[in-house]
Amino acid sequence: MEQRIGCKRWRRVPLKECHMSVTHRSPRTDLAMEAHELASRQGAVNGVEESREEHEGIVVTRVRVRTQAAQRRLGKRKGTYITLDVPGLRHRDLDLQERVTKVLADELKHLLDLPPSSTILVIGLGNEHVTADALGPMVVNKLFVTRHLFEYMPHVLGDGKGYRSIAAVSPGVLGLTGIETSEIVRGIVERVRPDAVIAVDALASRSLSRVNATIQLSDAGIQPGAGVGNNRRALDKESLGVPVIAIGVPTVVEAATIAGDAIELVLNQLREQVPGNAATALFDQLSSMEKWHLVKEVLEPIENNLVVTPKEVDDFMDNVAYIVAKGLNVALHPAMTFEDADLVTH
Repeated sequence: MEQRIGCKRWRRVPLKECHMSVTHRSPRTDLAMEAHELASRQGAVNGVEESREEHEGIVVTRVRVRTQAAQRRLGKRKGTYITLDVPGLRHRDLDLQERVTKVLADELKHLLDLPPSSTILVIGLGNEHVTADALGPMVVNKLFVTRHLFEYMPHVLGDGKGYRSIAAVSPGVLGLTGIETSEIVRGIVERVRPDAVIAVDALASRSLSRVNATIQLSDAGIQPGAGVGNNRRALDKESLGVPVIAIGVPTVVEAATIAGDAIELVLNQLREQVPGNAATALFDQLSSMEKWHLVKEVLEPIENNLVVTPKEVDDFMDNVAYIVAKGLNVALHPAMTFEDADLVTH
């Protein structure tokens, strides 16, 4: 929902006289845990359950959206959202990457909960020509696909036990294909008839600290392009007729969010060094949401929905695509060990 500053030219009006309208739009985020954090600042959110545990530097947060009211409050569909928060993921720590892969594979197995004979379709969403949006295609390129092997080269899989029939495709984006992603995927689903679909996509975060440091899994499906305000038709059980598991990694953040966080850091320094400063006193009258909208409106003439990504995104995308693909390979094929996965995840 949209929220606007009540005084468009606020620079000409005393800050205390600026008021917010009754409609709201929160800082853009695809992460359910962030949406829950933001909503909780306005009071407890009924119909949402959240739990947290830690595994050697990996914080696993589970957010369960139970009711329609909670769905509207958070802006997230009903379902379970599992977030792996791993600050060390930005660094090339091979031991940590291996631990993340194992946790990811375990969580995927629980979400899938399908027999070994199932057929799975993996969809790599995004634009392979834009690095920060290329996660889906990169993961698909590293998967061990087997659907064709069962028909044309069965000897490669031995007796086939312990291996699922896996198909994978990167449908591209509307601007390149002229076809809605949902139309392409629906056509493939009707032909292949998988038991489940797994959609992999790059996401947007509210917090710069979670960019390139978080992996989210969900059984609620996915809406391609939502993270950058380019909403396309959802891929979910209602639209495809089969369960849809979404895997995403936040690779971008809104410019207004970065600017707002920077301003807040400056204000905190002023509060410490110059207690009672008039400038900070004025800003303290505003809520965190009001401050964000103030920054958003100031940047509006130049920002134009600008999103940014860290400069090391190229190296990071290679690493995280490998982690996600390896986790998928292990989770999708019960007979595959992590040593096997090292050989087939290329």
